[in-house]
Amino acid sequence: MRADPASLELKISYRFSDGEMLRRALIHSSHAHESRTGAASPQQDNEQLEFLGDSILGFLTAEALMRRFPGYREGDLSRLKAHLVSAAHLHGVARRLDLGSYLELGRSEEMSGGRAKKTLLVDALEAVIAAVYLDGGIEPVRDFVAAHILDAPFEGDEAEGTDIHPALTNFKSALQELAQSRKLPQPRYTIVQERGPEHAKMFTVEVRVGKDCTAQAEGRTKKIAAQRAARVVYERMLTE
Repeated sequence: MRADPASLELKISYRFSDGEMLRRALIHSSHAHESRTGAASPQQDNEQLEFLGDSILGFLTAEALMRRFPGYREGDLSRLKAHLVSAAHLHGVARRLDLGSYLELGRSEEMSGGRAKKTLLVDALEAVIAAVYLDGGIEPVRDFVAAHILDAPFEGDEAEGTDIHPALTNFKSALQELAQSRKLPQPRYTIVQERGPEHAKMFTVEVRVGKDCTAQAEGRTKKIAAQRAARVVYERMLTE
């Protein structure tokens, strides 16, 4: 059963003046085609909103990164932006909002698992961004992007006390992309130490990029330690 869009408004901390705007953002083209005779109008599904939302997201992400990292060069800002607007990152945002449960899908798309499809979820997220903009202007969209996309937690680590930077949620991925862009070997991670009792273990992980760029960091999980080590190397490489 499709979830009530009103509960999505609570999740995104924005109440629409025009409820139909939100509904349209959640209508997939398969539903629009199946629910009407003849060809569906472009205004009857979320594809136009997706188009607009993609541009709004790109602009607001670029604006926020310039403000947060005034010392970064264009190439470094571009890499950060590419990560934050990537389908992989936006898919995580859409899943945390459980966006799939709010979609209006055609029968065939419903039967083929459309509510969990990465492309549909990312498209719907961009459509929601456009809907908020058209309904309330740029400020509520800026708040939404900051809260759910720029400052989104690294999945599974929020409760572990991680210190992942608030404009980049996955330093391992970012470091891999940076190394690739500079034609360096891919990062290699090694667990160098485990200490403490089973219920309160601490892990030390080392990351190495090439011969000279290396760092170690601790964390309550191997994942957190690896993220922290990757962060050290990533930020060091940006300043070189």
